[in-house]
Amino acid sequence: MSLTTRIEQDYIAAYKAKDALRLGVLRLLKTAAKNLQVELMRPVTDEELATVVQKQAKQRQDSIEQFTAANRPDLAEKEAAELSILKDYLPEPLSEEELAAAIDAAIAALGVTNMSGMGKVIQSVMGDYKGRVDGKAVSAAVKARLS
Repeated sequence: MSLTTRIEQDYIAAYKAKDALRLGVLRLLKTAAKNLQVELMRPVTDEELATVVQKQAKQRQDSIEQFTAANRPDLAEKEAAELSILKDYLPEPLSEEELAAAIDAAIAALGVTNMSGMGKVIQSVMGDYKGRVDGKAVSAAVKARLS
């Protein structure tokens, strides 16, 4: 089943179940996808929709950090609940072991031996595992491996 179809079906199910939180998150997600479709002037692919979901999840994560820093646990809790719903639509993230193996493979393939090639390694891993890795985690792991 395509991601678009799954989101549409879950939206209808949330509407019927009167699940306000899930309905709100899916409504925002559908709106962001529709905006992208209008911008591209063609139907959105599942890969592009996955990118939209990732952006929405990243926004929630940033909001959680900001609300926690501002001592607003009520708002951080709401954002965390929304983030957990969005995670249902994201691909399974790489484990630490899988990330380390991917970084080692990229380093070996590119022949990088020092920090000057860090950007190439990060770009390679991010390209190969698009949507399954966090840029900050990759950067930190590559930095630790090369230093």
